[in-house]
Amino acid sequence: MEATDLIGDLRSGLTQAAIRLPLAALFGAALALRPRRPGSPPRDPAVIETQIVLSIVGAMIMLIVGASLARAFGIAGAANLIRYRAKIEDPKDAVVMLSTLAVGLASGVGLFGIAAASTVFLVVTLWFIEGFETHVRTFLLTAKLGPKTSARRADVERLLKRGGTRFELRTTADEELTYLVNAGESLKTERLSAALSALAPDGKAQIEWKEEKKARPLADEENE
Repeated sequence: MEATDLIGDLRSGLTQAAIRLPLAALFGAALALRPRRPGSPPRDPAVIETQIVLSIVGAMIMLIVGASLARAFGIAGAANLIRYRAKIEDPKDAVVMLSTLAVGLASGVGLFGIAAASTVFLVVTLWFIEGFETHVRTFLLTAKLGPKTSARRADVERLLKRGGTRFELRTTADEELTYLVNAGESLKTERLSAALSALAPDGKAQIEWKEEKKARPLADEENE
């Protein structure tokens, strides 16, 4: 009888999760990917992904809680026990931690169908949305090309565009140009530095790339 009940609960949990989790992901994606008005700040892809996953986690928790007040208090108590000592740069990682808590709680109360379906659905969802991620490095580029560096601004920006970067002019002076530059992993700074150095009339140039860990990504339209 217990085995029959277990199989019945497993099927019921799988059916509920198979319907409700995709719907939660769909609704969450509709909110996270809502149209952006012109002039509004650019959205962080990591935050968009987190919002989608968070909607799934919310559905998971409600599937676990059901109509049980005791489970609701149990989840609230378990969530309050979590203290993140390590710094988490990607907010999506924090939500995945919450997901593992929800899956563990589902397993602990015997909702194995919900736990299994939620785990599979989250793995597939994360694999899908993380496939669109592109790691962007941000540099502070300083170019000194001689006494008339500012006159070569158009040539410098032409090379930056050819290198596939996104940039923003920060300072300009007779002997120096400074840019905030966004670039992908494929950018070879040595090659671009050599091309920039060739702009100096005497071949003597000073090119410095300083990576900025906490700088914001530049908007798409800033170089258009």
